[in-house]
Amino acid sequence: MRGNGTKYVMSAFSGLVLVFSFAPYDLYGLAWVALVPFFLAIEGMPAGRAARAGFIMGMFYFFGTTYWIYHSMRDYGGMSLLASLVIVIALAAYLSLYTSAFAALYAAKIRHTKLPALLVAPVLWVSLEYLRSYFLTGFPWSTLGYSQWNFLRIIQIADITGVYGISFLIVAVNAAVADFFLIRRRTRRMPLYPVSYAVAGYVCLAALLAASFLYGGYRLAQTRPGHPLKVTVVQGDINQGHKWDSRYEDHVFDTYKQLTMGAIDQTPNLIVWPESSLPVVFSNQQPDVKELEAIENTSHIPLLIGAVRQRSSGNFANSAFLISRGRPTYIYDKIHLVPFGEYVPLKKVLFFVNKLSDAIGNFQPGRYYTQGGIGQDRFATLICYEMAFPGLVRKFFVNGGDFMVTITDDAWFGRSTGPYQNWSMAALRAVENRKPVIRAANSGISGFFTSSGQVIKRTGLFERKTLTATIKTDSTLTFYTRFGDLFAYLSILTALFMLIFSDEKNNF
Repeated sequence: MRGNGTKYVMSAFSGLVLVFSFAPYDLYGLAWVALVPFFLAIEGMPAGRAARAGFIMGMFYFFGTTYWIYHSMRDYGGMSLLASLVIVIALAAYLSLYTSAFAALYAAKIRHTKLPALLVAPVLWVSLEYLRSYFLTGFPWSTLGYSQWNFLRIIQIADITGVYGISFLIVAVNAAVADFFLIRRRTRRMPLYPVSYAVAGYVCLAALLAASFLYGGYRLAQTRPGHPLKVTVVQGDINQGHKWDSRYEDHVFDTYKQLTMGAIDQTPNLIVWPESSLPVVFSNQQPDVKELEAIENTSHIPLLIGAVRQRSSGNFANSAFLISRGRPTYIYDKIHLVPFGEYVPLKKVLFFVNKLSDAIGNFQPGRYYTQGGIGQDRFATLICYEMAFPGLVRKFFVNGGDFMVTITDDAWFGRSTGPYQNWSMAALRAVENRKPVIRAANSGISGFFTSSGQVIKRTGLFERKTLTATIKTDSTLTFYTRFGDLFAYLSILTALFMLIFSDEKNNF
């Protein structure tokens, strides 16, 4: 047990180190070695013990990257600190089931296979990471590839593989380092273990890394197609407790209106407000909406605003509206809603659970991947949590497009790591689809990315300001946009093939 205890500590250490590779710490180099202690710990373990080690690693990893959820539940969900932390721990425990499954499958396979860890580990990791992103509505937060969001040269491959290709490389490098230390142990356990397999694996990985770096350099050196577009984002920094309080309705609207009037002097081509920034339900008869239409009609600068609307069915939608030529010319209803934030799943079963905010009733999801237009340029608007789903985002651009807008309200997360992590995901969406990203957030972080994922400008948290930048549109239709998560599917097929057609029968 003492030996197992040491291995569990090594696994916990790996999970803890991984946390610091993500935003806002951004020590992205740690991700490339953080899993080495974990791999060393579970090699040779029976599958059951490896599963426990994987669960422990996951608890440190996922609690460390998602702890901020407690802030929303405590401050806006009416829960006590203890209750909110229990929910976060429960979420981390659920997410840790995936790292637990990874460890069990990996340990069972590596005990008997002649394949090096650097070939076994990445496909298993990507398979389970992809499953976690979509199973039961999905929770793709803390996907390993996001840790590299500002390592521009390596993330350029995302326009082929998506974010999962970056996760693959990170896990492969970790496993390769572990292989170096484990070869002697494996040759003792399997006297006929062919070291040439490990050498071949190192050669393949070196070639893959070299190709990724060369490709990244090639993409970064390219002159992207398109033309300049000047855009202003408005960050109102409205207190979350005031947002739907009718006593503050005039204050909220006047804040955004005054910031907008100041931005008009900079003559942008587009002004963007954050998610649900309009403090009333959108209606053409609403005085606030009429005033915005008059402002746009006078300035001739289109306004893209986040607002709640009530559809003809009576249901509410979290929406984006483009006011152009004095009227709404584009409406998008958010497709992927936030469980317990915008609706309560399994309402008949969880009848005792309320949303975080009851200012508006349960939202209903949209169904259409609509685009808006500014002159000849086409864009899509992703609302908050939707930017975490690469498979969803790409669907907006399969028929083309020129830039991407995301509007959000990260005030729910306070001064935690949550807003920084949400911001960092936009870099990967930009690269995957080769679309510059415009991001407007109520309390920050607002800003702009090029279609190569490079930050153009950004605000800080909890600043009331406007930010103007010139982006360059990009009409490129990438491999990832056309074919989606083909790389992840190939990883899943490879993992299944390895597990089913084992070179020796695995003993679980």
